[in-house]
Order: sequence, then structure tokens, then C-alpha cells
Amino acid sequence: MRFDSFRELLSYWAEKRPDAPALRYGSETRSFAGLWEDVQSRAETLQSESGACVGILADGSLRCVEEIFAANLAGKQTVLLDALAPAGLLKTLIRYTDVDALWGDADLAEELEMALNRPCVQDGAGKLLFFTSGTTEQAKAVVLTDHSLCQSAYNGSSKLPLSPEDTLLCLLPLGHVFGFVCGLLWGLSCGACVALGRGARHYPDDCAFYRPTAVSVVPMLLGFLLRQNCMNAELGLILVGAGDCSPALLQAAAAKGVRVSFGYGLTETSSGVAISVGDDPFAMEICPDDTVTLAEDGEILIEAPTCMMQGYYKQPAATWEVLRGGVLRTGDLGRFDEAGRLHITGRKKDILVLPDGTKLFLPEYEARLMTTLGHTELAVTLRDNKPLLVFVGTAEEKTLWEKLQGLMRQLPRGQQLAGILITDEALPRTATGKIKRWELQQKVGNPT
Repeated sequence: MRFDSFRELLSYWAEKRPDAPALRYGSETRSFAGLWEDVQSRAETLQSESGACVGILADGSLRCVEEIFAANLAGKQTVLLDALAPAGLLKTLIRYTDVDALWGDADLAEELEMALNRPCVQDGAGKLLFFTSGTTEQAKAVVLTDHSLCQSAYNGSSKLPLSPEDTLLCLLPLGHVFGFVCGLLWGLSCGACVALGRGARHYPDDCAFYRPTAVSVVPMLLGFLLRQNCMNAELGLILVGAGDCSPALLQAAAAKGVRVSFGYGLTETSSGVAISVGDDPFAMEICPDDTVTLAEDGEILIEAPTCMMQGYYKQPAATWEVLRGGVLRTGDLGRFDEAGRLHITGRKKDILVLPDGTKLFLPEYEARLMTTLGHTELAVTLRDNKPLLVFVGTAEEKTLWEKLQGLMRQLPRGQQLAGILITDEALPRTATGKIKRWELQQKVGNPT
């Protein structure tokens, strides 16, 4: 179903399937009629309060979902915040996005209270702000709307429909647009029940507890579920997105008799742009409202009139840099196969360009290092304009160099490592597991 707003989505299913379960969270169940009633009641309360911009400390609970919908219905600008983020970062994000009221954990909200702004948002009705994942630069707040998010849910479900008899398990953070659209709205827009994950400590048993028929995951979470053998017999569909995924992981899931689809999208496009529906999970069909073309250098360009962001919050220059004439310059690289299906081949900013013009495609380069060293917690960045290996763990530098000798001899001199940094500090990563390359670059003292 295509819905124009949260109001239309919730009221439609409250009328069509009033007693059917809409949300489950632990032992709690909310029917579609009950969800709509609770959201309307909470919206009335919010309308009487003075705040214009509500920050939601998204904890993934049933009441969190109700609060997001209610704030939107009440005409508030809504900012989705990661409840697990450091307090210092949350204060910065709150000030940046003009949050003047908070919902969430009482102790954390009290700690953050001093960062709240005076009411200053005048035109925030319908707007929901999500933060980019920030792999190559500091995160920006992306201005989306309930309309664009509902259109995105329709786009995805038109390619990968669920039925009202399905149960979609949402293990993803609602503060990330992939989690919000593909973990929540995808199910609700199809009239299915959405089972809300009970937190990281329940990852091993949520499938057994809820018995879902579908689940949306990031690659790291898929790997965890496979290693722990957590998948229930009823699970028939896994949607993977928000990061690079190895073919081995997807093959391992398919070997269990589960249909696996891979999705590509961005925060700037309200999530999904392309989804695989055939046997090859990396061959993706373009969603119906979107147009995808390739620039001369292979960069993926997207026109998505129903799902495109309004811009980066209070950053017109940054918006203009990527979005001009309705065309989004994604920074991702791709190709089309003979059937017109999209394949992602890399990211422009995952390429290190050295002073002599030599280019290193980092995912491929790092994969070779991981295979050679038998170690996955590593990354490559620049120091003094030369490739530096950052190795997380305990090891002797001399031993690492000995293991790398053969590989280094196979590489052109310009692509060979110039140094190794051994550290016990974890690589900076986004909530979906991607390396924050800009932050890593800053940590080694040579920001670009």
C-alpha cells in the first residue's frame, strides 16, 4: 500500500484490521486500533506543550514508536537520536538540530537538559531528522518527512511485499533510516505485525521468542545470527542492507533455505533505492519511484522525487554539493548488467589517492591484508601521505611485516604499506559497522 503520511497509514489499518497485532515488544502487544488510539491520545498531549522540536532518544521500544508517530501528528519537528551514543555527542547534536524537548530515558534526558534550545523552529511540521552514518565525514542531519518515508516504504514493499500474516522482526536501531523504514514502516505499511527487538542482549533469542517470517539486518548482525544459529524455522526472508556484505555470508543464509535480498539506499533518499529480488542478491532492481544513472566515472546518480531529502539541516552549501537539479550524487560507484540491474562496485571515498596518482581501493586492499594476516580488525589510512596499516590487537610489528612480505612484493611500490600502527583501541565505526574513515584519519594525526 502507498500512504502519504503516518496519519493515513495508521488510520487505514486501524479501520481495516483493528484487532490484528501491529506491534509486539516482549510480552506487550498493540493492535492496529490500539496503536492508532494511543498515538492520537499522545499527539493531543504534545500539541498542548510548548516545544516545537522533539528529540527522541530512540530505544526501540513500543512506546518509542508511539512517541515518534505522535510527535509527527502533533506537528513537531522530530529528531531521531541514538540513545546509546555518548552524552557529549548527544549534546552537540541536540544543539545543532534545535531540540527543545526530549523523550526517553529519564536519567539521560536530565543529563542532556542543559543542551536544550529555546523554541525556535517555525516550520518543522512533518519533518523527521536522521543523521548520516558519517563514514567519510562528520554526520549531518538529513531532513526527511513522513511523506518521503512512507513513499520509501512503498518503494521497497512493491519489490519485496509482505502479507498481513507476516511477522517482521526489527533488530535495527530506529534512529537509523534503514532501521526505521525497513525494520518498521515496511511491515506496518503492508499490514504485517512488527516485532520490536528487545536489545542487543536478546539477539541470540529474539527469533525463537517472536518466530518471525522476515527480518531486516545489517551484515554484522547477519553474521552473528548465522554463527549463533539463531534462525527460527518460520523465517523465510532476510533483507540485508546499510553496508557491504560478503558473498559467503549471503550464501550461508541461503543454504539454510532462507530467501536473501540485498538492498541499497541512503539516508538522503529516505532509505531504499534498489533491491535484489532474484537469485543473485547483488543484482538489484531499481525501485519504481527512482531513476538511477551513472556518471562518467561510474558514480551512482539518483533522482527520487517522492523520497528525496529536503536537504541537510542548516547546511545549504553541503546540500548543494551533493544535490543539484533533483539529482543526488551519492559518492558510490556502480554498474548495470545486461538486464539493467544495479551492482555496487565501491565508494569513491573508499579510494585513497596517493601523491603520485596511485589509487588504492580500500575494501579490496584491506581484504587481502585480512586474508594474509588472518585478522579482521584492521584498516588502512594515510600518514605522511603514505599507506598506514592500523592493526587492532596484540602482535609484534616484526611478525606482521614477516607475514606481509609476500603480499607486498606482489604490489607496485606505490601501493606498499609504509608503516604499521598497532593499537588496542577499537576502530571507529558507525552503528551499522562501517569504518568512520574520516575519524580514523584524524586519530593517526594526518586529517585530510
